[in-house]
Amino acid sequence: MNRLLIRGGIVVDPSQGLEARRDLLIEEGRIAAVGENLNVPSAETWEADGLHILPGLVDLHVHFREPGQEHKETYATGSRSAALGGVTSVVPMANTNPIVEKQADLKFALYLAQDQAVVNVYPLAAATVGQKGEDLTEYADLKQNGAVALSDDGKPIMDSAVMRRILEYASMVGLPLFLHEEDMNLSARGCMNEGYWSTFLGLPGMSPAAEEVMIARDLILADETGGRIHIQHVSTARAVDLIRIGKQRGIQVTAEACPHHFTLTDEAVKGYRTHAKMNPPLRTEKDRLALIEGLKDGTIDAIATDHAPHTRHEKEQEFELAPFGIIGLETLFPLTYNNLVLTGALSLSDAVRKMTLEPARILGIDKGTLQPGADADIALVDLNLKRVYTEDEIQSKSKNSPFIGWELQGWPVGTIVGGNIVMRDRKLLV
Repeated sequence: MNRLLIRGGIVVDPSQGLEARRDLLIEEGRIAAVGENLNVPSAETWEADGLHILPGLVDLHVHFREPGQEHKETYATGSRSAALGGVTSVVPMANTNPIVEKQADLKFALYLAQDQAVVNVYPLAAATVGQKGEDLTEYADLKQNGAVALSDDGKPIMDSAVMRRILEYASMVGLPLFLHEEDMNLSARGCMNEGYWSTFLGLPGMSPAAEEVMIARDLILADETGGRIHIQHVSTARAVDLIRIGKQRGIQVTAEACPHHFTLTDEAVKGYRTHAKMNPPLRTEKDRLALIEGLKDGTIDAIATDHAPHTRHEKEQEFELAPFGIIGLETLFPLTYNNLVLTGALSLSDAVRKMTLEPARILGIDKGTLQPGADADIALVDLNLKRVYTEDEIQSKSKNSPFIGWELQGWPVGTIVGGNIVMRDRKLLV
């Protein structure tokens, strides 16, 4: 029997309310036992003194670019990046080429994942044909063939009547709708947050209202239809307020925030740094603090990366021409730990919950837990490890991170997926 005993670490499992020194036994790819002083002579042993043992992180929002843009990322490289970051389950967006909108597209995505990925992959499918915001895709068929959610991410659904119809049909088949909230009439041609820094730099701005009016609309439509919506990459203070009100009214809404939005502000664009260009853009300090407050009070359920790889030459263009997006899988945990836990905004357990149990709950998958019987998806982290994030270690095919050169504390040092060790001592084994 294949056995692994992780001994002497601090187990942090929000699903059990557990944060204590425990041993953890893995048998045949599953958690067999969590307890004190487990004695299993036949098991391979991983001495975890000084480490924290977490459920494997679950990232609701990544772009792996395959098929169609393999020069930016593939399932192989993207999943290796995830493994280095302690992320054991990912949800790739559907905006590939071709778009994941039919049964055949979904099956091909699942084939690529099974053939290349070293972490668990849960694909979602486009909500509309061609992500044009007009005709609906076949929701029941897509769910039956493995889609965990629907999304036109990268593009908003501008037509309110179409949005209402999507929610009606999505609720019938029990799929959540992941939403990129942006009124293109308010943000068109913008390339950073509209405000002091856009004026100072002479760059066209994107009004925060572009995000907020769409969230307000979709909360109303979700309330009317009973549909379930998930607001992606929330970035403004008023957006947090709107979601908070929606939850108070009993609307089926969940939300995610990205580490870059609760770490940086639009001042990071100073110097026309394209690695600080993403959509939605970095906002103001007021917005950054509001996101943290939303994470504290539960308005924002989950933390996700919106991992969006782009090539070096694309990002080396003039700011207005460079594409939106940054990579983030490898810095998910340390940025969260440094900006939310070390600052006292969240407890370690609450931060872990927002990267494990809560995203799994949103997806409706049996992940994010270390309870006996669960899949042995585990991240081991060294909360005392301080190191500088360097370009040389990046496993993504792209290097577009604004955090290169940053010294951060608290890094994943081990990753286990389905009982298999895929990363140990910051070295990938796959």
